[in-house]
Amino acid sequence: MSRLSGIRSIMEDIAAADRDAGDGEWLNLSPGNPSHIPEVVAAWRRLTQEALDDRFVESSTRYGPSRGTATLVEAIVDYFNLTYGWSIGPENVVVGPGSQMLSFIATSLYTGPDADGVLQPLVLPRLPDYTGYQGLSPDPGNTVGIEPLIVPEGSHSFHYSLDTEALARETRMGMMLLSNPANPTGSSIEASELKTLIATAEERDVPLVLDHAYGEPFPQVVRTRLAPVLHSHVINLFTLSKAGLPGERIAFAIGPADLIDPMVSFIANTTLHAPQLLQAVVERSLTTREIDVISERHIKPYYQAKRAMAEALLAESLPDDLNWRLHSSDGGMFCWLWIDHDWFDDLTLYEFLKRKQMFIVPGRHFFVEPLDTPFLGTHGKRCIRLSLSPDEWAVADGIVRLGEALEELRASAGTGE
Repeated sequence: MSRLSGIRSIMEDIAAADRDAGDGEWLNLSPGNPSHIPEVVAAWRRLTQEALDDRFVESSTRYGPSRGTATLVEAIVDYFNLTYGWSIGPENVVVGPGSQMLSFIATSLYTGPDADGVLQPLVLPRLPDYTGYQGLSPDPGNTVGIEPLIVPEGSHSFHYSLDTEALARETRMGMMLLSNPANPTGSSIEASELKTLIATAEERDVPLVLDHAYGEPFPQVVRTRLAPVLHSHVINLFTLSKAGLPGERIAFAIGPADLIDPMVSFIANTTLHAPQLLQAVVERSLTTREIDVISERHIKPYYQAKRAMAEALLAESLPDDLNWRLHSSDGGMFCWLWIDHDWFDDLTLYEFLKRKQMFIVPGRHFFVEPLDTPFLGTHGKRCIRLSLSPDEWAVADGIVRLGEALEELRASAGTGE
């Protein structure tokens, strides 16, 4: 918890770009900050002002319940029961200060040494995955990642699939956690993969935590193949960050009462409760279904168009004789690139571009230590993540700079690869 991690590096890059803004324009294709879509910003500004006018005293001048305000919890219950035909109640919901904190709470509760002192780790079953997951546990060695299978597609595309045999070989497990759709790839798990994960959770009697930060029912940054599932071993995480409120740290979990109730106690014992004015804002977005309008009409088409633009620019700007591949995705906030050459190293490219006032994220941050395995040496360190959140001109300029940088690095390596 105290060392420099992948997520800390990303946050430091954000700070550096802000601090040095006066020295010239930084191209920051690093963070997952959502784009400032005018219609989305206007909607949240109005909803926030309404909550401020109507609910300030009861929300901001009083303590509240650790589970979440009664009106927001009721709004969550009604929204998901109506949307998916579920039959959940307040006992199935907990509101927290961001999905990162909810992930940390679940990791703290359901992983670590068991009654016999044997470490039951957090298992990330489908790498690469969100770099913030790797800093969730204070126990050294308490995070295990399952390396994926690589499936090439055409000349410049590929995708990962779940290695079910490797997952079955993992003998120790306290909890499984994955983002779906995935950060950094934008991929959504297949029905067969979800079936395997749930069966594994049942067999091992552990929670499966699914983080829907980019998917259904909101914000729909990426079109998903599957709706969220309700199951006795599944905790679903939902956040408003990618829907336009990343700075407010507001999210909630839905799952079986026996897994949710300890999370409520954890919040009571640490943060008391999530910020209540923003709970009122989220409540309004759910009861009016305005969150659906924000997602369907504005966020979803925006990122689909941004992704299509990026794909075209990559095909135009990256050397065709370079063995590069883009992870396939329908929409998404990121491009996940694999540069499959011996001379390529993700950190070398990161430092090279940083000197030219451009930030990307090295691929190794999305894999689990140790980083000297054969797979990571030949694949993980040959990947990078590009954010599509900046303005179109910045994404376009950044992709051009990336192509030029790859040409320079290849030439400096003295190889014709």
